[in-house]
Amino acid sequence: MILEMKVPSPGESIKEVEIATWLVKDGDYVEKDQAIAEVDSDKATLELPAEASGIITLKAEEGDAVAVGAVVCLIDTSAAKPSGAAPAAAVEAPKAEVKVEAPKAAPAAAPVATYASGTPSPAARKILDEKNIAPASVTGTGKDGRITKDDAVNAVPSMGTPTGGSRGVERTKLSMLRRKVAERLVAAKNETAMLTTFNEVNMTPINLIRNEYKDAFKAKHGGIGLGYMSFFTKAVTRALKLFPDVNSMMDGDHKIAFDFCDISIAVSGPKGLMVPVVRNAENLTFRGVEADIKRLALKARDGQITVDDMTGGTFTITNGGVFGSMLSTPIINPPQSGILGMHNIIERPIAVNGKVEIHPMMYVALSYDHRIIDGRESVGFLVAVKEALENPLELLLDNNPKKALEL
Repeated sequence: MILEMKVPSPGESIKEVEIATWLVKDGDYVEKDQAIAEVDSDKATLELPAEASGIITLKAEEGDAVAVGAVVCLIDTSAAKPSGAAPAAAVEAPKAEVKVEAPKAAPAAAPVATYASGTPSPAARKILDEKNIAPASVTGTGKDGRITKDDAVNAVPSMGTPTGGSRGVERTKLSMLRRKVAERLVAAKNETAMLTTFNEVNMTPINLIRNEYKDAFKAKHGGIGLGYMSFFTKAVTRALKLFPDVNSMMDGDHKIAFDFCDISIAVSGPKGLMVPVVRNAENLTFRGVEADIKRLALKARDGQITVDDMTGGTFTITNGGVFGSMLSTPIINPPQSGILGMHNIIERPIAVNGKVEIHPMMYVALSYDHRIIDGRESVGFLVAVKEALENPLELLLDNNPKKALEL
């Protein structure tokens, strides 16, 4: 029996996917539920499992765009599973013969080159040295391939190094996901009035809380760590309530405002940047935020993130600091109106009550759509985030850290 395998729908709005990688070869025997391909949509990369066991026949090439519901392979379910021992032995014999032939051909090839091949004349060498061109990059037209003065005069320096470094070029097609990300980023720059405002945060208060409670937090909550992201998420949800325009988006001539905070968290996955969503973050505890972020990050790392995980979101947080970024202007994640950029923490001297002290400092950036968010709201929002992070005990933990951290 021949089974036709069709592309399943990754999501309601997705009509087409791309065959990113075939994990099997044409004619292979596959087991039921074995991953046979990775397919890219414009939102996620998904694995395609075999629907039955049998011999597979591929009907699409890597890089092909195929419609949802199209046949991508056939599986002959009546085929017996091969032992696999005999074919392997048959392949070995030709390989051994090829290895024996190579040394025999080598001596015959040796006399081809002459002492003059690629050697510049004295005058040519002087010109090449002045032009900083390696003789190996010039083809000689003289006797036996010797480089003449005219060859040196006509030689043009390449864009490579004069010592003849590698000049390899590789052309690969971007995945559908990467192309969609690029399209959205360009659209965000072209279709929004994007501005960025900056501030800095003294991380000492958060560090003191983490140092005191992180071990107990991890032990109490099954290995979930007390990271910076939960503090930033709680600070952002508080600020969004104070400045609701930042938690809204444009829709033609209308503004859509949300009374909930679905926070998109940018995480790095094997296929590039993913932005899964922490739903109703305003109602989550510190443990709830950290657990949800960990769950989504693991799914992104393992390539198991789904379209539903990344759909929606009313505001985005991105942390370039994990890669060492000191300062950046994050790009809005459309159709959202704001994105907060975190950066690395560096000890710097600052003035505290008239004295110079060393504190761990972080620059933060808010990029926002000026069509819907005015300067007062954007600056006020970022100041509210800064205030909450610099006074977390009162503004985020209700002066009761053990209760807030569920210890």
